Amino acid sequence: VQLVESGGGSVQAGGSLRLPCATSGFTFGSYAMTWVRQAPGKEREGVARIATGSGNTYYADSVKGRFTISRDYAQNAMYLQMNNLKPEDTAVYYCVRESGGIWGQGTQVTVS
Repeated sequence: VQLVESGGGSVQAGGSLRLPCATSGFTFGSYAMTWVRQAPGKEREGVARIATGSGNTYYADSVKGRFTISRDYAQNAMYLQMNNLKPEDTAVYYCVRESGGIWGQGTQVTVS
Protein backbone atom coordinates (compact mmCIF):
# COMPACT_ATOMS: atom_id res chain seq x y z
CA VAL A 1 0.00 0.00 0.00
CA GLN A 2 1.45 3.34 -1.01
CA LEU A 3 0.27 6.95 -1.03
CA VAL A 4 2.42 9.58 -2.74
CA GLU A 5 1.64 13.28 -2.54
CA SER A 6 3.04 15.92 -4.85
CA GLY A 7 2.28 19.45 -6.00
CA GLY A 8 3.41 21.36 -2.94
CA GLY A 9 5.44 24.53 -3.16
CA SER A 10 5.67 28.18 -2.25
CA VAL A 11 2.98 30.62 -3.33
CA GLN A 12 1.86 34.09 -2.44
CA ALA A 13 -1.32 34.71 -0.55
CA GLY A 14 -4.30 34.53 -2.86
CA GLY A 15 -2.64 31.97 -5.08
CA SER A 16 -3.62 28.41 -5.88
CA LEU A 17 -2.09 24.95 -5.73
CA ARG A 18 -3.34 21.50 -6.67
CA LEU A 19 -2.10 18.54 -4.69
CA PRO A 20 -2.35 15.09 -6.29
CA CYS A 21 -2.15 11.90 -4.26
CA ALA A 22 -1.24 8.80 -6.25
CA THR A 23 -2.28 5.53 -4.66
CA SER A 24 -1.33 1.92 -5.23
CA GLY A 25 -1.52 -1.46 -3.60
CA PHE A 26 -5.17 -1.44 -2.62
CA THR A 27 -8.65 -1.11 -4.10
CA PHE A 28 -8.86 2.68 -4.13
CA GLY A 29 -12.59 2.79 -4.71
CA SER A 30 -13.32 0.91 -1.51
CA TYR A 31 -11.93 3.47 0.92
CA ALA A 32 -12.74 6.94 2.17
CA MET A 33 -9.77 9.26 1.85
CA THR A 34 -8.70 12.35 3.74
CA TRP A 35 -6.29 15.26 3.47
CA VAL A 36 -4.64 16.15 6.78
CA ARG A 37 -2.25 19.02 7.41
CA GLN A 38 0.33 19.63 10.09
CA ALA A 39 1.70 23.09 10.73
CA PRO A 40 4.68 23.74 13.03
CA GLY A 41 3.54 24.06 16.62
CA LYS A 42 -0.07 23.24 15.77
CA GLU A 43 -2.21 20.15 16.05
CA ARG A 44 -2.95 18.04 13.02
CA GLU A 45 -6.05 19.16 11.19
CA GLY A 46 -8.22 17.10 8.91
CA VAL A 47 -9.03 19.58 6.18
CA ALA A 48 -11.07 17.53 3.71
CA ARG A 49 -12.55 14.06 3.37
CA ILE A 50 -14.19 12.23 0.50
CA ALA A 51 -16.29 9.12 0.85
CA THR A 52 -16.58 6.19 -1.49
CA GLY A 53 -19.57 5.61 -3.72
CA SER A 54 -21.53 8.84 -3.55
CA GLY A 55 -18.33 10.77 -3.04
CA ASN A 56 -19.78 12.85 -0.23
CA THR A 57 -17.30 15.44 0.94
CA TYR A 58 -16.47 17.14 4.22
CA TYR A 59 -14.42 20.28 4.78
CA ALA A 60 -13.00 21.92 7.86
CA ASP A 61 -14.45 25.36 8.45
CA SER A 62 -11.00 26.85 7.94
CA VAL A 63 -10.91 25.80 4.28
CA LYS A 64 -14.57 25.63 3.33
CA GLY A 65 -15.25 27.52 0.12
CA ARG A 66 -11.57 27.63 -0.82
CA PHE A 67 -10.47 23.97 -1.04
CA THR A 68 -12.01 21.20 -3.13
CA ILE A 69 -11.32 17.50 -2.68
CA SER A 70 -11.91 15.07 -5.52
CA ARG A 71 -11.00 11.57 -6.59
CA ASP A 72 -10.41 9.87 -9.93
CA TYR A 73 -11.28 6.20 -9.74
CA ALA A 74 -9.74 5.45 -13.13
CA GLN A 75 -6.41 6.92 -12.06
CA ASN A 76 -6.58 5.70 -8.44
CA ALA A 77 -5.81 9.26 -7.42
CA MET A 78 -7.12 11.90 -5.08
CA TYR A 79 -6.71 15.64 -5.41
CA LEU A 80 -6.90 18.77 -3.29
CA GLN A 81 -7.49 21.99 -5.19
CA MET A 82 -6.54 24.90 -2.97
CA ASN A 83 -7.59 28.40 -3.98
CA ASN A 84 -7.26 31.79 -2.31
CA LEU A 85 -4.46 30.46 -0.15
CA LYS A 86 -3.65 32.21 3.09
CA PRO A 87 -0.46 32.25 5.19
CA GLU A 88 -2.25 30.16 7.80
CA ASP A 89 -2.57 27.38 5.23
CA THR A 90 1.18 26.85 5.47
CA ALA A 91 1.72 23.23 6.53
CA VAL A 92 2.76 19.79 5.42
CA TYR A 93 -0.19 18.18 3.68
CA TYR A 94 -0.72 14.43 3.95
CA CYS A 95 -2.88 12.07 1.96
CA VAL A 96 -4.46 9.55 4.34
CA ARG A 97 -6.41 6.34 3.97
CA GLU A 98 -8.48 6.32 7.13
CA SER A 99 -8.88 2.57 7.33
CA GLY A 100 -5.62 1.13 8.55
CA GLY A 101 -4.15 4.58 9.15
CA ILE A 102 -2.10 4.69 5.96
CA TRP A 103 -0.26 8.01 5.40
CA GLY A 104 1.77 9.41 2.57
CA GLN A 105 5.11 11.13 3.12
CA GLY A 106 3.59 14.60 2.90
CA THR A 107 4.16 17.63 0.72
CA GLN A 108 5.09 21.08 1.99
CA VAL A 109 2.86 24.05 1.20
CA THR A 110 4.17 27.50 2.08
CA VAL A 111 2.06 30.62 1.66
CA SER A 112 3.64 34.04 2.12
